[in-house]
Amino acid sequence: MNDTILLVPILLPMLFAVPVYLVGRRNKKERDAFAGVVGFAEFAVCVFLLMNVLSGMELSLFLPGVLGRGMSLKLDGFRAVYALIAALMWMMTTFFSREYLSRYRNRNRYYFFTLLTCGATAGVFLSNDFFTTFLFFEIMSFTSYVMVVQDEKPGAMKAGETYIAVAVIGGMVMLMGLFLLENRLGTLNFDELHAAAGALEDPSCLYLPGALLLFGFGAKAGMYPLHIWLPKAHPVAPAPASALLSGILTKAGVFGILVLSARVFLHDAVWGNVILALGVVTMLLGAVLAVFSIDLKRTLACSSMSQIGFILVGVGMQGLLGEHNTLAVWGTGLHMVNHSMIKLVLFLCAGVVYMNLHKLDLNAIRGWGRKKPVLHFCFLMGALGIAGVPLWNGYISKTLLHESIVEYVELAAQSGIETGVYRAVEWLFLISGGLTVAYMTKLYAAVFLEKPMKPFEAAGTRYMNWRSALSIALPAAALPVMGMLPSPVMDNTARLMESFMDPSLPWRDAQEPSVLWFSLTNLKGAAISLAIGFAVYFLFIRTVLMRKDESGKKVYVNLWPSRLDLETLLYRPVLEKALPFIGALICRVLDNLTDWIMAVLNRTILRRKAIPPRNDDDYAPGDYTPHVHRSYTLQRISGSVSFSLLLFGLGFCVAMVYLLIILLTK
Repeated sequence: MNDTILLVPILLPMLFAVPVYLVGRRNKKERDAFAGVVGFAEFAVCVFLLMNVLSGMELSLFLPGVLGRGMSLKLDGFRAVYALIAALMWMMTTFFSREYLSRYRNRNRYYFFTLLTCGATAGVFLSNDFFTTFLFFEIMSFTSYVMVVQDEKPGAMKAGETYIAVAVIGGMVMLMGLFLLENRLGTLNFDELHAAAGALEDPSCLYLPGALLLFGFGAKAGMYPLHIWLPKAHPVAPAPASALLSGILTKAGVFGILVLSARVFLHDAVWGNVILALGVVTMLLGAVLAVFSIDLKRTLACSSMSQIGFILVGVGMQGLLGEHNTLAVWGTGLHMVNHSMIKLVLFLCAGVVYMNLHKLDLNAIRGWGRKKPVLHFCFLMGALGIAGVPLWNGYISKTLLHESIVEYVELAAQSGIETGVYRAVEWLFLISGGLTVAYMTKLYAAVFLEKPMKPFEAAGTRYMNWRSALSIALPAAALPVMGMLPSPVMDNTARLMESFMDPSLPWRDAQEPSVLWFSLTNLKGAAISLAIGFAVYFLFIRTVLMRKDESGKKVYVNLWPSRLDLETLLYRPVLEKALPFIGALICRVLDNLTDWIMAVLNRTILRRKAIPPRNDDDYAPGDYTPHVHRSYTLQRISGSVSFSLLLFGLGFCVAMVYLLIILLTK
């Protein structure tokens, strides 16, 4: 097969973005149908690529570029699976968008940038060196910004401001990490990183570039403390965009972290502990924020943050377990897939609610889902899946992750390593799973079981059309199938993905981990989380987080202190006040210091007379003219080194632009 087929999933949506936009200027229905065809074609191409991988074929492609750079792509099991998941999500959200966006403005713009984001995301997952990853990663960050601010309301614009700020800062930090990593290893190609890192006499020199890259990728993944964009962007973005932001774009960040962990820091216990610590905090904090939230989409957004934490716990356990990390590898890969599928279902269900009510507050939408069996079924499948209930897909991946922690505790105890911290990690894992049960029970009960606060306005008998229903029902029906048939579905998916996360594991001949999915031991872990979840729901949410209003009815309240928002508490004061003040102070000191040094040189070595200060008393009223004042000012400025440095900087910039033009035109 021609390896150039790897360009198709990238270029197909990008090239058709312009025709879709132009068709939309003429006919909106034709544009919607055209976008749906492009989404289906992208999915079909990714199915074809997966079939080739299943037949034992791996593809790779290198496109040379300027300055010795090029674009490197590769297709293996992990990339094929995630390219397919991304294409499936784009296809379903595109079909759903036809009805959801029917009352929105600027739909042409939305479809245009969504298709560009689709191609860039495919480029991230198919990339085979950090330069290619960075290229598509930045394109994805900027094009997805439009999806966040689609409403153009003040809340959306502020969330978009946070989103793009995190993306830009993360991208610049990532670029510094790439420069340092290439300087240390001499390559950015994924297939060469492990060997190059192993050849270093002092591997600790990789921790700085690794930390910089982790900052950049973690910002997109929603990892603490870089998660600030996630709870803000999801509630204001259109529901289809929220599904993509949560299900796929965060996984692009996880993709980079996986490459770092599997190719640069493979089986590195120090790196594993760092990722584990960040994962535990992300997992627990996201769950706590979701418990307190009373906004449907914000709760799902905080849930996404928590589930990213679960995935990072798996990545951390891979480093700690070393050669015994098969359970952690399988759990990490499968929880990525499960989370993408579940959040596709849940965010589209939230989209149905908002599409009809234009509200997301739990008190305002309370009871709206009653007597809506299709929506009820879909949301329930997603809730049971993400809660880790046995016979649903989330149970499989969470069981693997939990078993990997238990396995490490046992191995550490045998080696004489203190296990107290890791036993605490296990309990925090179970508690976070319990909090997941609690906040999903809250959402389910509020929307589908409780009685409405007041009667809803009649909006007709149809609350969504058949296309929207199929877009949600098909992936929702897949969730219990994945959980009830773990061996044929989940095991084979994990085998496809494992070689990417640990190249030391055999790809096609790997033995299945000895996991009895529904044994009493594994069911015990799920039962503990379920018990914790129901206890939190009935003893905390139904009592502390519900208060009686003026009419005597119990309503949901958000008691989380707003002052604990990390953006307003830390990031904005630092970026908007502290850094500008420090920068201005440093520049002022350096400017005055330079002038003082030149004044000393003029009076000593150069023996020049100092320019006398201007005294307005020396001028008669008739003698003072603007010309005299300007001459004096120009004399002061031209005599300072600051002016010389300014001219030097300007000339340096011109010279650099000239050299860049020469290099690019060779």
